[in-house]
Parts: sequence; structure tokens; C-alpha cells
Amino acid sequence: MRRAALHNLGCKVNAYETEAMREMLVAHGYEIVSFEDIADVYVINTCSVTNIADRKSRQMLHRAKKKNPEAIVVAAGCYVQAAGEELLKDGAVDILIGNNEKEKLLEVLESYEKRAAFVHDLTHERRYEKLEIERATEHTRVYVKIQDGCDQFCSYCLIPYTRGRVRSRGLLDILEEVKRLAQNGYQEVVLTGIHLDSYGRDLEEDTHLLRVIEKIAQVEGIRRIRLGSLEPRIMTEEFVKGLSKVQKLCPHFHLSLQSGCDKTLQRMNRKYTTQEFRKCCERLRRYFDNPALTSDVIVGFPGETEEEFATTEAFLREICFYETHVFKFSRRKGTRADRMEGQVEEMEKTRRSEVLLDLTKKMSRAYRERLIGSIQEVLIEETHRIEGLVCQVGHTKEYVKVAVPCEASLSNQIVQIQVDRMLDEETLCGDFANLEKGAGK
Repeated sequence: MRRAALHNLGCKVNAYETEAMREMLVAHGYEIVSFEDIADVYVINTCSVTNIADRKSRQMLHRAKKKNPEAIVVAAGCYVQAAGEELLKDGAVDILIGNNEKEKLLEVLESYEKRAAFVHDLTHERRYEKLEIERATEHTRVYVKIQDGCDQFCSYCLIPYTRGRVRSRGLLDILEEVKRLAQNGYQEVVLTGIHLDSYGRDLEEDTHLLRVIEKIAQVEGIRRIRLGSLEPRIMTEEFVKGLSKVQKLCPHFHLSLQSGCDKTLQRMNRKYTTQEFRKCCERLRRYFDNPALTSDVIVGFPGETEEEFATTEAFLREICFYETHVFKFSRRKGTRADRMEGQVEEMEKTRRSEVLLDLTKKMSRAYRERLIGSIQEVLIEETHRIEGLVCQVGHTKEYVKVAVPCEASLSNQIVQIQVDRMLDEETLCGDFANLEKGAGK
């Protein structure tokens, strides 16, 4: 039996595709081993969102070849699309598989004789790649990819070039996969894509993201639906009102902000203003009770003055996100932002990043503290020893981590927990709200 090891870098879409490739290999008789073990085939699903991601991708490819020089090392994904010619010269890589070609993994391996590349220009690609899964590494929550590609062309981003244009997965195909996952015991699905907002835009059938959510809510066994990253402009009155009627939808919304300053947003080629973003947040808070709003912010974008940064900091304080992911601007060759004047020094990027990280830490704690004294529905995921106690640990619908002292494993069960204190900076703690139902439903 041939042994294969896989390693994923990057986003949740990449994670889904790595799971799909793993299942392909298992179905054809491969034994899946740890990436640290000796394998006959190593598959690295690469990322190219930043220079650091590029470097990590190269490091993992070289680590695999060093682990077993006789193994077939496969580089797949976004870094392959961005730097295919460079990788062809790299002796650590045997096979290159670009995006929208991963479904050919087995065919490529079976016909392998010498170094080869399976990469094509995605500029005019309209075909949605057929990848699917039945299980996931996580035992309670599972990601379902419903969309690929992006047409936004933000000035700092390579994704429209590495992932191509918007391509949507058929609704029936999505529902069939969700039904299989529900039958295999998954209660929570997370819908993911490169640009979820664009779902359905390229389909002939009259469908859109809200319809997908409504249909999945009807699948027996699915008790939670969570959404991946969204653009603020999708949060219209009609859309948010529709979301609020889906009882299974988790009130956890990740809205991609990137900057709280309109001048910076214009240079980024983002398609909204801070006023529009503010209204989206107000709308969500009107239709949902204390929803968890999270976001992304880039600091040190070219031309970002101290005044512009201060405007972003003030905007974050105003919106008061549950969590904010802070990134330092990374120059990407081939993007407009790479050629812009006013590049910010690395030390200044670090300083601004630390300011916002400190702010988000305080806002995150404040959001968690507001849940103390409430009863929360928690999907238990794993067992941990905390403060000398064996605890069952999971997340609320808002994706707040909660622990409950209990030695019996309750993995993949939904329980009601009376929250009574903060356990640490990231975890709330409490006891079962109903002891008779302490083992979940």
C-alpha cells in the first residue's frame, strides 16, 4: 500500500480542497500518514496571499523532499498559479497542479514518469471544479465549499489571478453533499468560498446565497449553519431580514473591512465606504441579538498616514468588533499596490499592528464578559484539562469558546451551559443549565 501525506496552507477553501484530495487518495487505496512520517507521495496545497505564505509553501515543499528524496512531491494551489515557472526549476518539486486541476490528482500520480506541470490560465475559466467530501478532520464542524474565484481586483490582492473569476457550485450538488455530511453525524456546516457574496452570479438558474442557506436549513440533522467571510455590501435590508428568519443560522458575521478610512479604502479599490459598512453593522445588530461581528484590517497600506491610521483605529472602537484579524501590508509583485508610492516602513507597520491587536484584545474580552450570567448553547468539540479539571470544550453560535467541567466525553453534542466566569482570555466557563440534559440532545 502506498503512503501519502498532505499539508494544507492558507484559507478554509484550501482546507476543504485538501480534505477532498485526501478522500480521493484513501478511496484509491493510499494509506494517509502524518506529514512528519516517511511517505511515497507528499501533497502540499499551497497559499500565495502574502510573501510569508509563499515562503512557507516553499519551506514545506523542501521539507517533504528532504524527508524522503525518493518520494513524489506535489505542489498544488495558489502559489503554483503565481510562481509556476519558478517552481518548475525547483528540484524539490515533481508535480505542479494548479487551481481547478486538483480533481486530476489521482490521474496525474498514476501517469507520473517525470516532472510535469498541470497549470492553466484561469482568466476565462467558467467551470466549477468538482471536488467533494464526506468527512473532515474536525469531528463536529465541517466546511462546505460552494464558490470559487473573485472579480473584485483589490489593489493589493493576487486572488483574481491565482483563483480566476467567479464560479459557483450547483445548488443540488451542495445539498447532496450536506445531506451526506449530516448522515455522517456533522451538525454544523460552514459555507465557504473565495468570494461568497458572488455565489450564483454566474449560474443560469435563479439562485443566490440566501437561497442556499434556506435550503441547507431544511436538511435533517443540520442544526447550525455558519458563514465564511462576507463583503459588507451584501448586507442589504432584504438579505439581513431573510437571514434573521433562518433559525439555524449562527449570528456570527465576518465582514471584511480592511481599513476604517475612506481614503485608504479608495486606494485599496474596495467597493464601499465606512458609512456603508457602519449601516451594515447597525442592520445586523437590529435584526440579531448581540451578534458576533468580526473583521480583517490591513495596516501600513501604501500612503496610509498617521492620520489615516488614527481614523481606522477610531472606526474600530466605534464598531466594537468581537474579533479583528490584523495584518501588516505585504507587497505582492503584480499588484497595483506594489507599485504605489508611500510604502510604509516595516517598523511602523509593526507598531500600528500592535496598537490594533491590543485594541481587539480589549474588545474581545468585553464581548465575552457580556455573556457571563447567560445560558449559551454550546456544541462540544473536545476534552481538555483546565485548572486541574477535565473539561468539555466547544463554541457557542457566536463562536465564543466555552468550557464545562465534565469527565464524560460529550463530543459533537449540543448542551446548554450557564456561563458564570472567564476562565482565561479566550474561554468562558460554566455549568450545565439543566443537569438532567447534561449529556446533550
